[in-house]
Amino acid sequence: MPSHEELAELLDPARTVLLTVECQQGVVGTDSALPELAKEARSSGALAQVARLVTAAHESGVQVMHAVAERRPDGRGANRNGRLFRAAERLPVQQLSGSKAVRIAPPIEVADEDLVVRRLHGLSPIAGTDVDPLLRNLGCRTLLVTGVSANVAIPNAVFDAVNLGYTVAVPRDAIAGVPSDYTPAMIRNTLALVATITTTQDVLAAWKRPRRTAARRG
Repeated sequence: MPSHEELAELLDPARTVLLTVECQQGVVGTDSALPELAKEARSSGALAQVARLVTAAHESGVQVMHAVAERRPDGRGANRNGRLFRAAERLPVQQLSGSKAVRIAPPIEVADEDLVVRRLHGLSPIAGTDVDPLLRNLGCRTLLVTGVSANVAIPNAVFDAVNLGYTVAVPRDAIAGVPSDYTPAMIRNTLALVATITTTQDVLAAWKRPRRTAARRG
């Protein structure tokens, strides 16, 4: 775990972007297509912690980006090259473009200045989407990754961001997966090898600390 000073430097609001991953109603909401994951995201407190981070980011001038997974009603462009994709096609709740299922789930609040990046394919919120060029245009140095799931999308996001040259931080209490004991194992054995692992409280404290500089976004 980094010191408070190191974390404050790493999470400089001028160079940090907070990414929420698939925190949409059809995934973590009360009418989720994945009720086990939705229950874990809520009962573990992860969704509430994401909401706290988003609120703090808005107050601290940290850019927020929401990554949403969706599909067209006709399924055009969607992957079918894995069991996960084929199973998703049969779920009673579909993540259809423009539907309630792809809206950001409460208690997360979306501000006018937030960016929402939607994808129709794949497993990663970053690969093949607008996330990378947007981050570069924002002058992002550190990507703070939150959301679901620790099974698939979160590790994909972390690996892709690291491969693209970003420094990644993950608040351990602001991600969730199933079963409940999988998330800490994923953090300990995989994510901790390539990302800075922290907590929501430490991130909030870092954003409240005074800084020597106040660089503007490039």
